[in-house]
Amino acid sequence: MRRAIFPGSFDPITLGHVDIINRALPLFDEIIIAIGINADKKYMFPVKKRVEFIKKTFANEPKIKVETYTGLTIDYCNKKNIDFILRGLRNPADFEFEKAIAQTNRKLAPVETVFLLTSAETSYISSSIVRDVLRNGGDISGLVPKSVTSN
Repeated sequence: MRRAIFPGSFDPITLGHVDIINRALPLFDEIIIAIGINADKKYMFPVKKRVEFIKKTFANEPKIKVETYTGLTIDYCNKKNIDFILRGLRNPADFEFEKAIAQTNRKLAPVETVFLLTSAETSYISSSIVRDVLRNGGDISGLVPKSVTSN
């Protein structure tokens, strides 16, 4: 069984995340959307809400599971016996950052990182942009799935 995790904070999940996940579904038998919890980080949405957003977005997709974790992603992979980490790339800066992490993870454990390029329609979207638009009273409906805006 080919299992992958798609790790992130998903604060909140965006249409860019959804695009990557939907395009990865044919590649894997199961994708765990793994929400990393960092006690030192301030989140806009509580973890319970982020889990809810994702579960609602993928309610009709049996290959998707949503879990939370703390610590290193690679430790989570080892614990869950997962061989693939899924990551989306928006731009060259993302690639350089993600490449270093992927190489480190590969050194620590036999886990492969699979990169998918974001679609042109969603490549500009990031959770931090969404949070900034929200903080300033803007409309995020074109940036996130309905599960976030129907809150």
